[in-house]
Amino acid sequence: MATLKDLAARKPVLATIRLIVPAGAARPAPPVGPALGFYRLNLMAFCKDFNARTQKYKAETPMQVTLTAYKDSTFEFVVKSPSVSWFLKKAAGIDTASSRPGHNNVSSLTLRHVYEIAKLKQADPFCKHMSLEALCKSIIGTANSMGIEIVKDL
Repeated sequence: MATLKDLAARKPVLATIRLIVPAGAARPAPPVGPALGFYRLNLMAFCKDFNARTQKYKAETPMQVTLTAYKDSTFEFVVKSPSVSWFLKKAAGIDTASSRPGHNNVSSLTLRHVYEIAKLKQADPFCKHMSLEALCKSIIGTANSMGIEIVKDL
């Protein structure tokens, strides 16, 4: 239970904004500019901080950002790793998933690919509590729904 001191120290939240921004390519242009400008947030501070945090990723990697804007025009943000479907598409070398998953398989991946994706996603702040086995099962389910077959060995 939160104490009275904790409640007094909390800032009132104005909005929670979710964006997908390419790694190292945050600019005050759309989609970042209009989303943050509406709440009168400092665009350049966000762009510099985001680009510094994502410089280790390959350019044009779509990063998921959850930004919390406060009423005093300050903000905090969390950068998540790319989606599982993006990792699966890159590993399989495809542009789009199957239009009829379960009927048409567009590609196949090995369990090693699934394990590597799970290791990358485990570093995500929202997946830290999940076991590697649970992440692998989730990734296999996503692959099946995309029409990607998971095999033991290629």
